[in-house]
This record gives sequence, structure tokens and C-alpha cells, in this order.
Amino acid sequence: MLRQIEGSQAVAAIVAACRPEVISCYPITPQTHIVETLSAKVKKGELGSTQFLNVESEFAALSVLIGASATGARSYTATASQGLLFMAEALYNASGLGLPIVMTVGNRAIGAPINIWNDHSDAMAMRDAGWIQLFAEDNQEAVDLHIQAFYLAEALSCPVMVCVDGFILTHAFEAVDLPAQAAVDAFLPPYDPVQVLDPSDPVSIGAMVGPEAFAEVRYLAHHKQLEALNRIPDLAEAFQKHFARRSGGLLSPDRLEDAETVIIAMGSVLGTMREVADQMRAAGDLIGCLKIVSYRPFPAAALRTAVARAKTVIVIEKALAAGRGGILAADVKMALEGLPLRIQTVIAGLGGRPVTQASLKKMIEAAQKGELDSPHFLDLHWDVIHGELARQREKRASGPSAENILKEMGKKAKPIY
Repeated sequence: MLRQIEGSQAVAAIVAACRPEVISCYPITPQTHIVETLSAKVKKGELGSTQFLNVESEFAALSVLIGASATGARSYTATASQGLLFMAEALYNASGLGLPIVMTVGNRAIGAPINIWNDHSDAMAMRDAGWIQLFAEDNQEAVDLHIQAFYLAEALSCPVMVCVDGFILTHAFEAVDLPAQAAVDAFLPPYDPVQVLDPSDPVSIGAMVGPEAFAEVRYLAHHKQLEALNRIPDLAEAFQKHFARRSGGLLSPDRLEDAETVIIAMGSVLGTMREVADQMRAAGDLIGCLKIVSYRPFPAAALRTAVARAKTVIVIEKALAAGRGGILAADVKMALEGLPLRIQTVIAGLGGRPVTQASLKKMIEAAQKGELDSPHFLDLHWDVIHGELARQREKRASGPSAENILKEMGKKAKPIY
């Protein structure tokens, strides 16, 4: 059914349709509307016997689900930013134990300084925790990926993270086709756990493993990720046949057949990128866009095939590895090693800074001419940076940089409650 609905409400509706048996949560902006809505549904009895647990922290939320999943319950939670980092130990536990938990991450910047707006720093910080990571471009894809996430998690017995850009998607109202309950039931089979804690047949899980076997255990987690590279495209095809729309997969190419310049990104920035690509194509530039849906596992072979004809690849990412540069770009460069093309890294949208069509077009034109620095920081105020560095050189106790920069830019820090 087509509805004009907030992204968080749409995610909550489809999670409910997937019939989770245990939901555990701790609220943190910008994912709070998701779990609030699910809580209300459980209270009204709309989710049958589903248990909803309020806990004291994000770490507790995932820890509860580890126990629930280990006993054979379909399990779900949501978090963002520092909440995801607070779960870090439990994230590794969930994947190491092979538990098919599904989690929504409302992508948000990591402080300090405090910032509640969107970038991908949180998910990227946990990219190697053994979770499958799927990134949604819009709220329709966010809905569709959650259905596929439960299917994939339970087929592989591996946790799956669905990444949805905070505020840009979670709080945006869009027309979304929400599948009927019967359609979801027909696609998503009842949960048949691979491993179940059973009092009548007791076993230990997560027990001590020494050097003689730890590498083998870790490799099995890697093997599941490799298996997902085959499962994800098949799942997207099955989804398309069942729901009559294409969604998910490893990659989503847009006019790459003749593209000389290919722009690669993840998440909601793809919409703006396509607008710019359309404008530049109308002027004669052969521009193409490539959306990475599955960041973990990373689709290196599919990516290499997709951009083989390009001359220039521009990777736009909403995260920064301090001291290194691009995170997504490092994976792209590794996948494309040996191909005769130029790869540019662009850091954009950190802390929710708008990524405008004008800035993208100017950046692409510079990249095509070979005039773009790499990594390139889109719309960075270099005069402010140089001013703060000069202040630090002149005075050892120069004060907190964040507050100095706000003053320099003529802004005032506003309290966030």
C-alpha cells in the first residue's frame, strides 16, 4: 500500500511486518521514532506475543538480543552514533556467535564535539565487526532492505545492519509502498534457527578458544561474508519477482555503459548525484553513478566489472579516517588495483553539512581536468582551518577548537537536548 509516511514510521511498520519476537531498545537520536513506534504497536497488541524490552543502555539492548537470539527468537533493535560504539563489544559477540540479529542504524556523526546530524562515521567505525552492512538510498529502499535483512540474517545465521541516513531519511516524509502482511509472510519464511540453547540439551556458547582454533573460528565469520556475496544478488532477484520492484543487491549502476567518469557513493547522497549527472549528461559529459548497497561484504569483483570502461572514478563518502583519508575509497582502490583509471577521494557531508548540486558539479569538473586534490574536502572552509592553526601556534592554551571555529564563522553554539 502506497503511503506518505515518515521514514522512521515506515521502518517500524516493516519491522513489525517481519514479526520479530523480541525487540530491545535504548533511545538515541535519530532512530528514536523507530523504537517508539514499535513500542506503541507492542503495547496495543498489534505484534501478538512480541516482547519489547526497555533497557538501561545500548550495550544492554544488544546483549539482551544475543540471549534472545541464542534461544531461537527473531530479534531486532535500532541505534545510532555513540550508541553503536557503546555496543562495540556486543557487536563482535553477536557476529562471533553467528546470531541472526537485525539492527537499524540511523547514521549520525560521532562526537566530540556533539553533533546529531548525518554522516557515516558510526557504521564505518564498526565495518569490521562481522556484521553485514546494507546502505539505503531512500525510504523505499530502507523498507525493502529490512525484509531482505531478516531473510539474509537467518539464511546465513549472521547479523545484519541496515544503515539509514539520520534525519535525511529517518525524519523525511516520502511516498513509500508498504507491503501487505500477507506478502511479507509469503516472502520471509518463519525463523528456523541454526543453533538454539535448549535446557534439555545444554551446551556452552562463547567459551574460551585458544590459539589452536581461534583463527579457524574467525575464518568461518569471513566465510559467511563471502557466501553473502552470492546470496545478496539472488535475494534481490527473488525480492523483485515477489514484490515487483528492484531493490537491494550488491551494487546499483546508473548509466555506466558509456560513462567515462563514474561517481561512487552510499546512502541518500545518490539522489543529488543523479541530478548532477543528468545535468552534465545533457551538456555532453559522459557521467555515470554507482551505488554501493552492500558495504560489508564488499563487492570488489562486481565493482571492478562495473567501472572497467571508466577513465575517472570519484568516490564520495560521508566519513573520514583521521590520518588516512577515505574509508570507502580505500576499499574501492583495492578493488580497482591495476585498472588504467584515476581514482579520486572526496570527503563530503560530515556532521550533516549539505552536499549541494553546485559543489558536486564544480568538484566533478575539477576531477575531470585532473585538478582535484585527493582527498578532497568538499566545501571545507580553509580560511577558518588556517586561522585556527595559526592561533594554536601563537598560543599554547588557545582554547577548544570547536568553540573557536564557531566564533570564527560568526555562529553560536546552541544547546542540544
